[in-house]
Amino acid sequence: MGCFASKSLEHLPNNKNLAVIAEETSFSIDEVEALYQLFKNISSLVVKDGLIHKEEFQLALFGNKNQRNFFADRVFDIFDNNCDGVIDFREFITSLSAFHPNAPFETKIAFSFKLHDLRNSGYIERAELKEMVLALLHESNLELPYVVVELIVDNSFSQVDLNGDGRIDIDEWKTFVSKHPSIINNLTLPYLKDMTLVFPSFLMHDQEDDPSM
Repeated sequence: MGCFASKSLEHLPNNKNLAVIAEETSFSIDEVEALYQLFKNISSLVVKDGLIHKEEFQLALFGNKNQRNFFADRVFDIFDNNCDGVIDFREFITSLSAFHPNAPFETKIAFSFKLHDLRNSGYIERAELKEMVLALLHESNLELPYVVVELIVDNSFSQVDLNGDGRIDIDEWKTFVSKHPSIINNLTLPYLKDMTLVFPSFLMHDQEDDPSM
């Protein structure tokens, strides 16, 4: 589990590669092309190298490259499939595909499992679930007594750890999410269904930045 070698050294695809990527994801060719423009804009916010660095990822999400967020860090780590510290376009588009409204339910389940599998061990341990709960409370500016947090973690973990072996595997997670699909509602971004209509400003970005316009 964890990081994998990149399939290609090309992080700036040509039109042929865009078509191939569309076939491998839930996006249409037009959506892939629009997302490529978005990717180019994000990947040039700090370092113009055709790759998204964590600072650029934070800047795109929050407008501040120094603002840290536990869940944003986790998403970045999952997108960075080969763990080289940056996101190339193929990593960006294939990972983002999990958020597409047409993405298979199992794809969303797999992504949510990775989100909770903090150590990339192939299992969700109780300590990892507790870390997620604490991060959620922190991001929400909520403070709960230690005993309450432990109770929440214990109750939540026991509901998913069906065989009681002290860890949650992908099948147990799949069973739990199938009974409670609202858990992965935030893994569906409706506007990804037609990027060409929702984000025309990204397509016009270069012209807007041109002082002669």
